[in-house]
Amino acid sequence: MVPGASSERSTLLDGWFAGASDHDIDDESFDDDEPSLGGDNPWLQPDDEVYAKSALVGGGVTAQSVPKSTGGNLRNTPTSQLDAVRLAHQATFGPTEKLVQQIRQQGPARWVSAQMRVKPSKYTQGGSDAIHKHTDRNRGFCTGRGDQCWRDWYSSAPLLWDFYRNATTRPDQLRQRVAFALQQMLVVSNLEVEGTYGLRNYHNMLLSQAFGNYRDILRLVTLSPVMGDYLNNANNDPVAPNENYARELLQLFAVGTCELNQDGSLRGGVCQATYDNDMVRSYAYALTGWTYPAGGRSPWGCWPSGTNCRYYKGNMVPVAARHNSNALALLSGVRLESGHTAPQALEAVLDSLMSHPNTGPFVGRHLIQQLVTSNPSPSYIQRVAQAFQTGRYQGFGLGRPGDMKATVAAVLLDPEARTESPSVQAGRLREPVQLFTGVIRAFNGKTDGDALGWWWGEDLRQHVFRPPSVFNFYPPDYPVAGTSLVGPSFGIHNANAALQRLNFINYLMFWGGSQPNRAIPRAVGTQVNLKAFVKDAEDAGRLVDRLSLLLLGEVLPTDQRTVVINAVNTYAVRTTTKAERTESLTNRVRQAAYLVLATPQYHLTR
Repeated sequence: MVPGASSERSTLLDGWFAGASDHDIDDESFDDDEPSLGGDNPWLQPDDEVYAKSALVGGGVTAQSVPKSTGGNLRNTPTSQLDAVRLAHQATFGPTEKLVQQIRQQGPARWVSAQMRVKPSKYTQGGSDAIHKHTDRNRGFCTGRGDQCWRDWYSSAPLLWDFYRNATTRPDQLRQRVAFALQQMLVVSNLEVEGTYGLRNYHNMLLSQAFGNYRDILRLVTLSPVMGDYLNNANNDPVAPNENYARELLQLFAVGTCELNQDGSLRGGVCQATYDNDMVRSYAYALTGWTYPAGGRSPWGCWPSGTNCRYYKGNMVPVAARHNSNALALLSGVRLESGHTAPQALEAVLDSLMSHPNTGPFVGRHLIQQLVTSNPSPSYIQRVAQAFQTGRYQGFGLGRPGDMKATVAAVLLDPEARTESPSVQAGRLREPVQLFTGVIRAFNGKTDGDALGWWWGEDLRQHVFRPPSVFNFYPPDYPVAGTSLVGPSFGIHNANAALQRLNFINYLMFWGGSQPNRAIPRAVGTQVNLKAFVKDAEDAGRLVDRLSLLLLGEVLPTDQRTVVINAVNTYAVRTTTKAERTESLTNRVRQAAYLVLATPQYHLTR
């Protein structure tokens, strides 16, 4: 336990130690190969228009019958420094002084509403669909394309560059955080799927639909050729289907394995299976009949006969001959009569999942754990589940089950998220990705992401876009050592990781970060800029308090504050020359920043 840390923080802080035994980028349009829900391209419309125009088959929703969200008609409700910093940690990739001031002035609800209207970021870098149109039997695609061909055309590296540039500089912070949460639930991985343009399309879809509707998200995930390839549903056999996608759709994407009450607790107090293997089999049959979109070519022809070659541009398309049209019983009492088509079966699958009582608390808990706290109270989960099911929360949402605006607003604006006196079990371990971005953002830094993938991402076991399995980087129920709590991101935390976190901070503060790598497009390296803090460095107390208020939302407890101030004062202010004075003051900033960032309070966001 760190001297001076308050007792209300003790449980998760002890877990921390137990675990150790706004810049701009080029504005480019989306690729023209984005999938569509049907009708007008929703990626080119404001969010509310997307919801009004993306009608569901048999859903009874029309552009005329869907009201617009009223979440934007909110007045400024100023809030405190602590609340603003907490919201910045929960809903962005890290606070900046400008952002915190904005949240303080607008208040949480208006800030969340405004964020939902910011133009989306996107992934733009990397190769095209040419890799899946190559037909030369005697010459590999990468022949003559240089040493970086695999990186640029097959890997997720170009997406990683965009991810970190966007996360540290773009204004649509909430959308990016929600998309990152969805990315860790609806997992695809470059460890299994190679095709930069396809991965780019998939993750642009998650960004675009972050404030859409979960039903539409599930539809687009199911029809994604990247997901179809990753979990073996593309060109599935109608007689003996691969059950991989059907199983993960149920287990990880929608309802989970145990029947739940609306507060997320187990029905009857024990795990009663939500489905059995026969039900998985039914879903596998229902989801047969989809092949890659047209356009792919291969020097060896397409297989199986009558299907399209591997190709990641657009949604998968139905092929009647490969759909099992036998009668099926699904969850939630949904039935498919004999003779149905693949598109009809997909709508029935979505009906069964969206009407299942588990889906609201299951999805709600995931979003709460990703954004706010690892151990939400049952009442918190229930309130978020209600927002998911009704499609409304305090003026957010369109009243359609699965509305992401309503659900995200419920997660972030709930009293349990906004209290300035959280319970002893509240909070979550900051993931490595959020450590990387948080330090860079707080200290006005820049990055092209190059150092945060194969170097720091691998060292801290969170190399974005390369999770080890469909279960993500860590399990949602990973136990916090020495407690009765769960802490998902503790699943990639150990003694070495605790030291590597400090090394990362040291790398930016004292080692100077990384210089630009000429092999990276638009390279800027990875560095922080401490100039804004130098003016306060002569007064160690003032400097430490400024950094504490930015990073933690409050000043350090007395004992900790005294230790940090004393450490800063070991760097004397030299006045021989202007250059020496500036350097000595900068060293004081480095020391203060390193020590405040090293506190458990920073790594455990509460």
